[in-house]
Amino acid sequence: MKHKKIFVLFLFALSSFSFANVYKSNVQASYYAEKYHGRKTANGETFNMYAMTCAHKTLPFGTILRVTNLKNNKTVDVRVNDRGPFVKGREIDVSKAAAQKLGMIKTGTASVRIEIVDKNASVSQVAKSTQKKSEEKVSPKSDSKMSAGFWDVQVAAFSSRENANRLAQNLLREGFENVYFQKTSSVVRVVIKKVPDSKLPSVESQLRAIGQTDYIVKRNS
Repeated sequence: MKHKKIFVLFLFALSSFSFANVYKSNVQASYYAEKYHGRKTANGETFNMYAMTCAHKTLPFGTILRVTNLKNNKTVDVRVNDRGPFVKGREIDVSKAAAQKLGMIKTGTASVRIEIVDKNASVSQVAKSTQKKSEEKVSPKSDSKMSAGFWDVQVAAFSSRENANRLAQNLLREGFENVYFQKTSSVVRVVIKKVPDSKLPSVESQLRAIGQTDYIVKRNS
């Protein structure tokens, strides 16, 4: 049983890696927090130091990046919603919450690897097609027609359907809409789909309020 669990985790890690392309490696990351909390970001959002976001000088807004601390191998996925850092030698500024996950709060900076997970609509058509076929809607509410400016929030992934269902039902009780299961050969993901730009900060805040802090935000394309 132990070997089976390890194999399942390996498959999940392998499938996650396949969607990411290395952008830059061995570059410097820093973070920003209280001083900018509540201010407007470059794309018009309100900066929330507890959200999984980041600032980059050139990558398009909405790009999902996987940042890995090369010293401790800790990894986090963040969404570009701001411009910076404007300090020579630094490649990316992550939020305080992301910095905590990367284990770089004490040092302030870290040498990292940056991978592009989703550059807006850059996910392969094959992957999108497979994902759509395996989706099972949990929410009883109907979807509006998909348009630009929507996000999918992956709340968690489980090897057990029972655990995924338990979380999904809890999200529904908390008032979340458009809750889906996304099934692969190894895991069941619980995803809140088609969250409008205007509601994303509120959804992220609600998730953190109920203890869900490891969510991943991706552009719905």
